[in-house]
Amino acid sequence: MSADLAAQDSREHWGSRIGLILAMAGNAVGLGNFLRFPVQAANNGGGTFMIPYFISFILLGIPLMWMEWGIGRYGGRYGHGTIPGMFDRLWQNRAAKYLGVLGIVMPLVVFIYYTVIVGWLLGFAWFSITGDYFGNTTAESMSQYLYAFQNIHDTSQHNGWIGFMFYGITIAAVVYVLSRGVSGGIEKLALYGMPILFFFAVVLMIRVLTLPATAFGSPSEGLAFVWTPDWSALGNASVWLAAAGQVFFTLSLGMGTIHTYASFLSKEDDITLTGLATASTNEFAEVVLGGTVAIPAAVTFFGVTGAMAIAARGSFDFGIIAMAVVFQSLPGPQIVGQIAAFMWYALLFIAGITSSVALASPAMAFMQEEFGYARRKVAVGIGAVALALGLAVVVWNQQGWLGEWDNWAGTFGLVIFAFIEIWIIRLAFGVDRFWTEIHEGADLRIPGFFLFTLRWISPAFITGLLLWWGWVDMLPALLMEGIPPEQIAIRWAARLTMVGMLLVGLLLIRKAWQNPRRGLGSAPRGAAREVV
Repeated sequence: MSADLAAQDSREHWGSRIGLILAMAGNAVGLGNFLRFPVQAANNGGGTFMIPYFISFILLGIPLMWMEWGIGRYGGRYGHGTIPGMFDRLWQNRAAKYLGVLGIVMPLVVFIYYTVIVGWLLGFAWFSITGDYFGNTTAESMSQYLYAFQNIHDTSQHNGWIGFMFYGITIAAVVYVLSRGVSGGIEKLALYGMPILFFFAVVLMIRVLTLPATAFGSPSEGLAFVWTPDWSALGNASVWLAAAGQVFFTLSLGMGTIHTYASFLSKEDDITLTGLATASTNEFAEVVLGGTVAIPAAVTFFGVTGAMAIAARGSFDFGIIAMAVVFQSLPGPQIVGQIAAFMWYALLFIAGITSSVALASPAMAFMQEEFGYARRKVAVGIGAVALALGLAVVVWNQQGWLGEWDNWAGTFGLVIFAFIEIWIIRLAFGVDRFWTEIHEGADLRIPGFFLFTLRWISPAFITGLLLWWGWVDMLPALLMEGIPPEQIAIRWAARLTMVGMLLVGLLLIRKAWQNPRRGLGSAPRGAAREVV
């Protein structure tokens, strides 16, 4: 048997195409769809934002999505479920595997702080069904309630350990799913969780659209805000930057998670039609559901101006604080608002937990495949690391720890990673060769327009985005412009922790490639291996 077939046969596989689509959708459909997207739209002119958003989706999102599916399946053929091995196969250069450290460490960093947020949402689902925060009917009082819950040092609403308890429950759930394997854990979570998520979202969408008008506004005004562009504002560079950034978030591009999930496919499995189906599912969740629940609801009870003011304060204020006020204001008995609020925070929790599992998967696959550790041990180990480092996120959240990690690993890092992988395909592996690769077993022939896009437009787009974003947003962030002096030490600690994790990742990659018995890797069994 050839090395690639041996590697392929020894790895886990998805149980069904629908399970794969839902799992990939679970990876992509996350908090960005229901929390970040409405805020980005509201902060960038509503309908004005949607035009560069869809342009970025077609010229950058879809080509990169197919590219990451293709890289993942190609790497899985040789026994690689993570980026170091995949880059090593795509580009025969000693540096390639080390560049792949971004595809392991970045999703792990995001996983740690992301699960903290998911724990908050689990807490709010519980507080909704119990009615704990009901009575805080203004944005100001709900802000105090949320901030007290997020701040482990604030006991004005709950004991400090309550927030960390919900975080621990979230980590335990992720560890359990990961320990069950690909088809027995990840796929089953998606098969049950995603239909529930979409059911809750559709019910809430119908309820929001049937709300009576108030003195502030109506659902129809909210929809008009989302879908009526101000053409003159399209010359604003920040709108285009925000739209392109949202596309990365919404499709989970530049994370390494798509690659790991796609590595469990065989050469005969379709990735063109399945990838498009997954992207379409994600867009339905984001644009149709995410954009039709939060924004019309907020406009109805706060007006367009009030909704924009809340959105300017961030995703938590818009998706948690404002929505909590909305649910308390629903017509009918209080239990109606409690159930609606529970459904909202529960769907956010499900969206977050499915994405959390995906974010932990690259580190899982790396430790299993490169070092031979058992799945359950790796799952528990990742959970322990997350709890330890997540404690820093919880304790120093008010001092900016979460913000630093989100800015560098969960925002700018995605663009850097995508820049690296697209130029490896463009210059090292070859676009024509890659085009042939992604059509292996394809049920859908991709239009030639996307070959031209992948060859010319997407590399230029991502390069321009990286330079633009780096100059406009990341350079001031690097210099900590506008940061309160009392936060600087904690923010530097957060940065140095990320640097330390990258160094550990690089050392583990080096050790893995020095192991003469390493996996099924980049050469047939028994062949000599390069030791770098």
